[in-house]
Amino acid sequence: MKSRNFTNLNINPCKMCMPMGAAIAFRGIENSMMMLHGSQGCSAYMRTHLTTHFSEPIDIASSSLHENATIYGGANNLKKGLKNLIQLYSPKVIGISTTCLAETIGEDIKRIAAEFKAENDASGINIITTNTPGYGGTLHEGYFTALRDIVKQAARQGPLHDKVNVIMPYVSPGDVRNIKGMLESFGIEYIMLPDISRTFDAPFSKEFKKIPDGGTKYKDIEIMPGAKATIEIGVTLPDAISPGKFLLDEFNIPLYRCPIPIGVENTDSFIKALSAVSRTDLPERFIEERGRLIDGMIDAHKLSAEIKALVYGDPDLVYAVSCLCFENGMDASIISTGSHSSMLRELLSGKIEKLEEKPLILDDTDFETIEKHALERKINLIIGNSGGKHITEKYGIPPVRIGFPIQDRYGGQRLVYTGYSGSLKLLDDICNAMLAKKFGMHRKIMLEKYFHKE
Repeated sequence: MKSRNFTNLNINPCKMCMPMGAAIAFRGIENSMMMLHGSQGCSAYMRTHLTTHFSEPIDIASSSLHENATIYGGANNLKKGLKNLIQLYSPKVIGISTTCLAETIGEDIKRIAAEFKAENDASGINIITTNTPGYGGTLHEGYFTALRDIVKQAARQGPLHDKVNVIMPYVSPGDVRNIKGMLESFGIEYIMLPDISRTFDAPFSKEFKKIPDGGTKYKDIEIMPGAKATIEIGVTLPDAISPGKFLLDEFNIPLYRCPIPIGVENTDSFIKALSAVSRTDLPERFIEERGRLIDGMIDAHKLSAEIKALVYGDPDLVYAVSCLCFENGMDASIISTGSHSSMLRELLSGKIEKLEEKPLILDDTDFETIEKHALERKINLIIGNSGGKHITEKYGIPPVRIGFPIQDRYGGQRLVYTGYSGSLKLLDDICNAMLAKKFGMHRKIMLEKYFHKE
């Protein structure tokens, strides 16, 4: 397609759909299953992406809407699906998420779920509903919409306690475990929502479990309004989908917001929040890790200064990775996301005002647009998920994979790029990607010049 005569048309959008985000969020709840109210194709699409990224067997139930249901409504399909789900999996929590089709025909899943509970013996099963039309946003919005609905429908006012609510963005299970370790270093008792550290990356077991162990306990979600504080990792969220803001408004729980702890400044911000809620001094391990990161940054400057990077993905991850680029003297030449995020632009404006060459910031964008600008700006490194792999395949620009989904590299579920030590690992991977390209091309040019003459 050489030209487009359409308005607001995205070709290969730089995003995953809202229900995919809800699927990740619900998977982080203990003994939970997700029912997708839509066609079987939507469920199959999500299972494929989740399974190939996490290398784990992942089930998502479907109400299997078909032609008749789009005319007469899909309530019967959803109720039958819930019966089958309970019979086959015996979950304690069921998350019901809508798709484009269910939203287009106006399905009221909250009413249907209430009718199902009234008509059936569903005692001991907690059903949470969330509206996530694929056309309504991205994985980022679907993920946090689901989390807010989980808190809104499950949390109950109760006695105060000393635990801290920790609202997680999507980061890998490896990063979740790393952040848990940081919390524990400060002696913080926490309720992490969601906790995908085991549910998406389980240890080997001879016995297959339909629902994996791990996840946030439902009873812990119920007592979140009694926590002494909430730490929400994410600074690009609109208040409308922020679980932390809901807890602040409804239950007056103090809210600390900080970026994903990637890079020196962002990790400093997270560490300060941990110190504030725990009222403890900085543990020695973090002083040493921070110093090691800065030492690595000094060592790497001769490589990082040559990098013209394309950074893309979900807004919070893009912001955090871009900050690491700026700190290391890299040219984050293109910063892009499939979400519509005015907050991302606002946050980056303070970071780039003194730069001679301003980055191109793209939101609600697609990979056709990104590819066009990447060639114009002579990008020599790509930092993002596998959505942009075709740019590497076509032009040989080296990638560093981070985010979701990662399907052209192995081990995306175990990546650890958070904290001071994780940030140094990300910097190492960035520099090594450039070195691999440099020496690979050097040898190729040398061979062509001296040994392949006609």
